[in-house]
Parts: sequence; C-alpha cells; structure tokens
Amino acid sequence: MTNFKTVQVGKLAEIGKNYENGKAFLHDLADLTSCEISISAMPKGVKLPFSHKHIQNEEVYIFIKGSGTMTVDNEVIEVKEGTCISVLPEASRTMEAKEDLEYICVQAKAKSLEQFGMGDAQLC
Repeated sequence: MTNFKTVQVGKLAEIGKNYENGKAFLHDLADLTSCEISISAMPKGVKLPFSHKHIQNEEVYIFIKGSGTMTVDNEVIEVKEGTCISVLPEASRTMEAKEDLEYICVQAKAKSLEQFGMGDAQLC
C-alpha cells in the first residue's frame, strides 16, 4: 500500500463532458477521508436550477477561470478568476455562469480544523 494516490481528471474545460453534472468529485476518485473536493466547469449561461445548504459542512469556492455570480443568502456576489468565497453550512447558495466558469470547491466539517500549515508539519 502507498501513502498517496494520483488521479487524472483531465482538462478542466472538459470536466462537463467527462463527469456527470459537470463536476469531478475527488472524495471517491482519490479516496479522501477528511473532505470533499469537487472540480467544476459550468458553460456560459448555465444557472444552477436550485439553491442548497449543508447540515455540517462549510465550503470554500475557488474560481479559477471565467466569470459569473454566486448568490449566498440572497446576496449576489460577482465572481471571476481569483475570487474565493467561504460559505458556512447554514447559508443558502447557488450560482450562474456569465462566461465559461471553472472552479474548485472544498467541503469540510465546519469548526473541525485543529491544525493547519506548518502547525501540522514535520520536517523530514
């Protein structure tokens, strides 16, 4: 057994063609045990047909290409490459792509992080 797993999801612009609902979920693909990470591609003009919230997981959206809007608790936020938005579990969220929109979403249990960065590192 190895201490790592490599996963190829392909070109981000082609995620929508290769994965259901335009998202590659890494939880199963990479055998993640502490979070869910999804890589998404929304074509221009697509609007999610629903809003959603979570029971215990917060999310961080990292926009890496394109532009659009994200609506969080009825507040419309303009997003583009470089925008990062953290959303608490109880907040309602949805989004719309003004241009082809690519983003990564990291989902983990809210208030569960006990260590991070060099606080959780050992030099080898």
